This record gives sequence, structure tokens and C-alpha cells, in this order.
Amino acid sequence: MAISAQDVKKLRDMTGAGMMDCKEALTETGGDFEKAVEYLRKKGIAKAAKKAGRETKEGVIYAYIHPGAQLGVLLEVNCETDFVARTEEFLALVKEIAMHIAAAAPRWVRPEDIPAEILEKEREIYRDQMKDQKKPPEVIEKIVEGKLKKFTQENCLLEQPYARDTTKTIRQLLEEAIAKLGENIQVARFTRYALGSSD
Repeated sequence: MAISAQDVKKLRDMTGAGMMDCKEALTETGGDFEKAVEYLRKKGIAKAAKKAGRETKEGVIYAYIHPGAQLGVLLEVNCETDFVARTEEFLALVKEIAMHIAAAAPRWVRPEDIPAEILEKEREIYRDQMKDQKKPPEVIEKIVEGKLKKFTQENCLLEQPYARDTTKTIRQLLEEAIAKLGENIQVARFTRYALGSSD
């Protein structure tokens, strides 16, 4: 089927991907926009994986104060070049992540940032919750690990569903930006301040 320039432009506006990538995605998916977006996301993830090892020494420190001035976020996001750090797309991404942190209150950036003693304490709590259940130990362990995975998804920024679009995680949002901007992008750290709270 022939893919019109209008369709390519529409997909480009939706995803920010290059014209040729959009044309290829529409051709591969028979003009189905939903499938084309998915195709580009998968491709973007592949591109992001290739860039993951590259050094990120540039970036920005961004301060977000939620309306009402009772909640604020200080966030550092890194990229490879000063050029990308100054682009509107990069700054918009950083702002989105800061607003997400304000809304979703993650405690860590990634799963590997969770201290081992906290994970062990959670395991202990889940095992205690299960001890009256007449289930074999291996079933209990599976349930405990499932609860631990949920704990990680709820508390690690990169694993959380993106507040504005819960069909993707913050990690996927980053991967899309990496594919679009052509550089490795990493969330280095953040602090979330809530009035009268120590988080």
C-alpha cells in the first residue's frame, strides 16, 4: 500500500521519529498508526540499548516547584553533549520527569539503588504476612518475590508507570528520548521536598 507524506508527517508529529523511520514503520505495519508507534518504540528501545554504555557528563539540574509551593523537586539528568542539554526536547523531558516525581513520589532512581537491608526487610514482612497460609515454601517464595517486584515498581522512578501516560514507564519515556535525540540520557539523582515531610 502507498504511504502518503501526510501519514508520515502525522506519525512523525506523534513520535518525533525521523521521516524515513516513520515511513518504514507505516510500511511494515500496513499503515496502522497504533502498530507503527509500537514498531518505532521497539526500534527506539534497540537504539537506546546501543547508546546505554556511552558516557553522560553533560546535562542539567532542574528545580520544579508544584503550584501552591508546598512540594518541590530537584533533579539531575545527564546526557552526552552540552548541545543536547540545551535543546527544547531535552529540557521538556527533564520537566516531565520532575513533574512525575512530584506526583508519584519515587524513593530511588533504579532498582539497584534500593539498599539491600530494605529489600531484606520487605522480604521479611511479606514472609510474615504469608506464614499462616498453608502453602508450600516454594510457592510462598514466589509470592514474596512477586510482592518485592511490585514494591520495586512502585518505588523506583524508572520502573513507575509514567503519570501522564500509564501505558509506558519512565524508563520507556527515557528510551524514546534517547532514540529521538541520539544520545544516552540518564537520570542521575533527585530529591523530592514536601512541606512538613522528610522525604
